[in-house]
Amino acid sequence: MNQEYTIRTMTRDEVNLAIDWAAQEGWNPGLEDAHCYYQADPQGFLIGLLNDEPVAVISAVKYGSSFGFIGFYIVKPEYRGQGLGLKIWQAAIARLEGCNIGLDGVVEQQENYKKSGFALAYANRRYQGMSHMLADQGSENLVDLSSLSIEAIEQFLMPFFPVQRAEFWRAWLAQKNASSVGVLIDGTLHGVGVIRQCREGYKIGPLFTNEQAQAHTMIGALCSRVAQGEPVFLDVPACNAEAVDLAEKLNMIPVFDTARMYTQTFPDIQIERTFGVTSFEIG
Repeated sequence: MNQEYTIRTMTRDEVNLAIDWAAQEGWNPGLEDAHCYYQADPQGFLIGLLNDEPVAVISAVKYGSSFGFIGFYIVKPEYRGQGLGLKIWQAAIARLEGCNIGLDGVVEQQENYKKSGFALAYANRRYQGMSHMLADQGSENLVDLSSLSIEAIEQFLMPFFPVQRAEFWRAWLAQKNASSVGVLIDGTLHGVGVIRQCREGYKIGPLFTNEQAQAHTMIGALCSRVAQGEPVFLDVPACNAEAVDLAEKLNMIPVFDTARMYTQTFPDIQIERTFGVTSFEIG
């Protein structure tokens, strides 16, 4: 029997399949990740079909003409080792031709990514704590982000990502199963934090701010707004000593590392102010 392998852009419903596969891999996606990620680039999700059966997925989200991010690189376990993953990987790379491409890969695959032209920038480390151990009501400088203009929030977020991605941020901040806070001092936004419900517990991301004390305050406030006795995950750049120190002060436990890699220059994305990464899947 002839095996016909085709690669095409996913439909919106098929993005749900990629999220389900990510959950099976233990990546613990958020409940509304599919919707939010799709807003970033509706053409950025590829599926590989063997005789019409979905066997491989990958995302190649393109932000403008200069930057792209690869994620959701998964082949169904029973179809691994047959070259199907390599073909969809090549399709993703081709879609982002000419862009600086980023990814958060599992550490064991670093050498393979290097062969495809990626260079290690730094590690991101996932920490786990418990909501009731982290919860704190916070300070008078905290506000709900919903009380601020989206323009003010977007302006604050710009230095933390290589390009603007307004559609994604609007979806991310509007999630039903999420809560967000800002640090507002004398009318100026100094910090932004979001916590969202995931398949297991909650994830905080982004967590962007000027100083460790503000990050600590936001974590406490966010964790006080969710169900207690639940795991909470925070992804921090391991090269940000202040962020690592804060996670350890809060008795959060490292769960795993990823390798943040790029094909061109490492973008200046304010790592020293990044206390929590938004997403390993789309940057």
